Amino acid sequence: MEENQGQQIVSMPRIGEAAPVFKAVTTQGEINFPADYKGSWVILFSHPADFTPVCTSEFMTFATMEEQFNKANCKLVGLSIDGLYSHIAWLRTIKEKIEYKGMKDVEVTFPLIEDITMEVATKYGMMMPGESNTKAVRAVFFIDPKGIIRTIIYYPLSLGRNFEELYRALIALQTADEFGVATPADWQPGDDVIVSPAGSCGSAKDRMEGKEEGLDCKDWFFCTKKMDKETVLNKILKK
Repeated sequence: MEENQGQQIVSMPRIGEAAPVFKAVTTQGEINFPADYKGSWVILFSHPADFTPVCTSEFMTFATMEEQFNKANCKLVGLSIDGLYSHIAWLRTIKEKIEYKGMKDVEVTFPLIEDITMEVATKYGMMMPGESNTKAVRAVFFIDPKGIIRTIIYYPLSLGRNFEELYRALIALQTADEFGVATPADWQPGDDVIVSPAGSCGSAKDRMEGKEEGLDCKDWFFCTKKMDKETVLNKILKK
């Protein structure tokens, strides 16, 4: 207990809670979060520092995939505790000098938050003293159109993110919401989805006797149904 005296203890936001509110200066102007993004999904992600190689590879990848995320009604917002001018200089360097995995001349057009005071990083639990007291870890928050946190993923400083997985998670979240289903391990659009377990003994019996059309039941609690890729993507992706 004595070790905590004089230290500010901030609880981390949790899945199902409203995203903490903040105003911030970014490379795309001032934002009021999450109010400015009402009606859209948002991926808010932090990175340790500008002019670092892992972060550079991540920003190039996110920027290259930005249109793909936008089609799924999702906006990208980055954050680090570096200053605005450092952000601008770094993003210019990425565009003018860096080539990685065939990506070059990459322009980052989504906002990158200046957070020198660490106010936003602290609100979102992005500072991990076990990793660093001066750098935000690689946190990822999926926030839905109502401003509710739906998924949280944390990576240590040394580990770059898998962006195909971030996109897969976004589509899976939207699929679950849109169709009232769950997605099993390693799910991709076009794979079978999981339906809710039977809510009564009678319903369980009906399922096991094949009376609920379209279900493939391994047991009363484990039933899947087919959902083709076009059905999912045509409903979710903007055309």
